[in-house]
Order: sequence, then C-alpha cells, then structure tokens
Amino acid sequence: MLDRVRALIDDYRYRRQLRRWAGGGEKAQEMPLSELRELRRRANQVRRRIDTINHIAVSRLTLPVIGSNAIRKQPRTEWSYRPEAWAGPVYPSGIAAVATKQKIGSEVTIFHDCTHSELSFRQVRNTNEDDFAPFGLRMDVFNFDGSFLSLAIEMPKDAVEGLRRSHLLRLDMIVDSERPQEMFARLNIRHGPNTEQVVREIEMGRREIWVEFDLYYTQYDEARGDSMWVDLIFEGPSMNQVTIRDVTMIRRPRASI
Repeated sequence: MLDRVRALIDDYRYRRQLRRWAGGGEKAQEMPLSELRELRRRANQVRRRIDTINHIAVSRLTLPVIGSNAIRKQPRTEWSYRPEAWAGPVYPSGIAAVATKQKIGSEVTIFHDCTHSELSFRQVRNTNEDDFAPFGLRMDVFNFDGSFLSLAIEMPKDAVEGLRRSHLLRLDMIVDSERPQEMFARLNIRHGPNTEQVVREIEMGRREIWVEFDLYYTQYDEARGDSMWVDLIFEGPSMNQVTIRDVTMIRRPRASI
C-alpha cells in the first residue's frame, strides 16, 4: 500500500513539473530578461541530467549488451581482450577540435601534429546484428595540415604476464570508412629500458581486418616485460570519416618448427 501511495505522489510531482516547464515555455517570449536568464539556467541544469539518463538508457537498452566479452578467438587462444572504449561508455564520449594527447577513457589517446585541429571524435553505439562490440569510435577529419595521426591503445597489465617470444599476437578490427584509408598497426612492448616495436600494414579491402605480430623475430626480453600498447596510424586522413566498430587482441602460441 505504501509503495502505491509513493508511486501516486511521484506521478503527481512529475505531471506538475511538466506543466511548470510547459508554462515557462509559453511565457519565455515575453518575460523580463532577468527572469528568462534564470529560467534558462534552471533548464540547462535539468537538461544535463536528462542527457545523462538518455545516454545511459540508450547504452543499456541497445544490443550488443554493454560489457559483452564475446570475442572471435583462434584455436589455442591463451589471452584475449577488448579495450574499454569498445566495451562500455567512456568519458568524454565526444569532442570537437581534438587536441593532441586527448584521452578517450583511460586506455585510448589521440596523437597528431596539426597546427589547427579539424578533427572530431565521438563514441557511437553499435547496432548491426553482426557487431560483437557494444560501442565504436568514429573520427571525422576535415582539413588535416599535420604529418601524422594515430590512436594509441593501452593494453592491461596482464597482456605481458607470461608473454613469450614463442607467442603470436593477433589484432582484429571492424572498420567502416567513407573512402579508402591507408592504415598501419604498430605493436609496442616495453621490456626494461627498451621498447620492442613491430609494424604491420593493414589491408583495408574488407570491413573485418586483422594483422598478426610474431614475437619470434624480435629482441623481446621475456623476463622484463612491463607494458604493451598498439598504435593505429592513419595515412592521409584528410576529408574522411572512419568508424572503428571493434578492436580485440588475442594471444596464442606459434606453431613449432
């Protein structure tokens, strides 16, 4: 009974607030400017809270499910990971005129050397039936006067735990691009004072793309593995929209020779 009374009271308050804002909208054209400024201030406070609710609601009510750890794995996969920017909502969810070293959540950083940034990004919700990742990252690039643009994706600490030169690392991505976009992937593994780097060109002939990094041919010191990150490098990104729908990495042992 008490819950029913509370529900009725909440409903009454909700309808009262709706009438109040509707009345404010009708009077806004003729009210004194001092009152209009105060009404706008309150409206902005309410709007921010509504936008937050809408953002969370869209995220939770749309498939794929947030936090989904569904990853396409190769046989003998020992470790796999989907970075947070593709697994759940991050802050900021979007920004225009992106400055270099702009963080997207805690794992992704944008680097560029533009004098005047005409680059924007936003996190988008994936809705295609073949999408495994809940979110994607969309970058819009207009005039690009720099010499490089890259996304640095930090991998978790356990990425280097037990990592051996006998391992293969595979990076899988789903990428939508308005026009052909040349891309490279650079694996970086810090071991002691040194950083091992392996670069692979990404073939963009299809939507689902992947590259492999064979650690056998590197100088990686297995006893001193400290951290790992991947740089996605964009060549000639001017006047293009690129949406990275998914990013995953897996680790598996290479075949014995």
